[in-house]
Amino acid sequence: MKKNILVIGGAGYIGSHACKALSAAGYTPVTYDNFVHGHEWAVQWGPLERGDTFDRETLDAAFRRYQPQGVMHFAAHSLVGESVVDPGKYYRNNTLGSLTLLEAMRDHNVNQMVFSSTCSTYGVPEIMPIPDHHPQNPINPYGASKYMVERMMADFELAHGLRSISLRYFNAAGADPDGEIGEDHNPETHLIPLVLETAAGLRPQITVFGSDYDTPDGTCLRDYIHVNDLADAHVLALQALERGSKSSFYNLGNGKGYSVQEVIDMAIQVTGKSITVVEGARREGDPPQLVADSEKAKAELGWNPKFDDLEVMIDTAWRWLVKHRQLG
Repeated sequence: MKKNILVIGGAGYIGSHACKALSAAGYTPVTYDNFVHGHEWAVQWGPLERGDTFDRETLDAAFRRYQPQGVMHFAAHSLVGESVVDPGKYYRNNTLGSLTLLEAMRDHNVNQMVFSSTCSTYGVPEIMPIPDHHPQNPINPYGASKYMVERMMADFELAHGLRSISLRYFNAAGADPDGEIGEDHNPETHLIPLVLETAAGLRPQITVFGSDYDTPDGTCLRDYIHVNDLADAHVLALQALERGSKSSFYNLGNGKGYSVQEVIDMAIQVTGKSITVVEGARREGDPPQLVADSEKAKAELGWNPKFDDLEVMIDTAWRWLVKHRQLG
């Protein structure tokens, strides 16, 4: 009999890829989503329950109906700028919603959770590449809301025996190589889809925020990780908990950075299209580079990224965009 895994936010970009990976590994993913960010077309590998994380009655019904063996938690607002101007939205949804989920897990005797965290919990990096043991000092409400969930999970383990693994992502990128699911945000804020939408003629131009950083070409460097590799890490984390692993946390990145200009150049190469670029001023709070040290995940989870080439990430994202938007 397949084990049910309750996937909170399973209709979203990363959550839906995790559902596909769970299904391939022999689990039944049960998507629980309020569809603020998710899409019904992304729910293809298991049943769907509609609801918010802070709706305790609906959560209880899902736990009773499916009796999950574990939880994967992806549901969150994730726009850093928005979190600064509307912090209440982030603490209500990301932190209070997660508290309600943890209390439901406690009351239904579900004691394993894989949590979608973020490198934003580190704040301004003091070491590069950023190690897992880097001090957590978030500088915006988004990062703080995720950090608080990590803290709550530690407290729930001490009080209630709930074990968890936090996966701190860097920049998710790409799409399912089979073309079944992919990225579709509104508004879109991620660099690669913005660049590709410009190549497709869906946007007039892409703005590069700062070209005078202390990097090889002057533009910011970021660590991009393919969404399928992220999904695989979640399955490995769940399996580690099932084997009795202690609670832990892991960075998920490729360990190398690609600049904004390199992303644009590769998009031109992959798509064969011209891309209009406009130079803008630096954005406040943008560090010159963010690169992960993910050796701990490789050593302890047996995680090895399979799609770590920028060309592959952009190619899968482009093929998804062409199919999803029905471009000629």
